[in-house]
Amino acid sequence: MPDSIATSITLNGDPYPLSADTPLIALLERLNMRRGRVAVEINREIVPKANYDATIVRAGDHVEIINFVGGG
Repeated sequence: MPDSIATSITLNGDPYPLSADTPLIALLERLNMRRGRVAVEINREIVPKANYDATIVRAGDHVEIINFVGGG
């Protein structure tokens, strides 16, 4: 199956297009999110930050990303 085939995931409750399997870290970069300021859950399982580089997001996955914002 070529990488160019469009697939999709559910991202924070909404459909989101991807091109085949995508490393989680690449998805975060595409969304302009810094790994140290987010928490990620894939298919109802929290992904430890240490595993972000090795985790692959696949078609049909349900991904929840919480972005922490500082302020004062």
